[in-house]
Amino acid sequence: MPLRAEIVSPEKRHTDCEVDMVVVPGTEGDIAAMPGRSPVMLQLRGGVVTLYQDNKVLERHFVGGGFVEMTADHCTILADSVKALEDLSVDDARQSLEALQEQWTNLGTHDYKERESLARKIQAVRAEIETAERLQRNAF
Repeated sequence: MPLRAEIVSPEKRHTDCEVDMVVVPGTEGDIAAMPGRSPVMLQLRGGVVTLYQDNKVLERHFVGGGFVEMTADHCTILADSVKALEDLSVDDARQSLEALQEQWTNLGTHDYKERESLARKIQAVRAEIETAERLQRNAF
């Protein structure tokens, strides 16, 4: 029994296909969606979503956070942002990280919601840097 996998961002639907397994970067660690699993909904951290078919990587996408809903026959990823791995840039991500860190230092001590939002963005950009560096070393 195949698993229907969808990756959607505010901009567009990035993929919609049948696979054997999807591995997503959950906030508590990576988790796999496979046919027949119990339903679960999780928050995503920035990282790589990997789709598998016949024990081989079918697709990889970098997501900047969001949510995933897994059921026995469906995995729907609602991503804050999605990038093709080949579009990742260490230099661009480092510039983004510097800007986010500057925003962090300028926040007041009572800006809890903004701190939480910025912390998620900083984590996603750090994951983007790490992924882009791994790609440069052909470590995927």
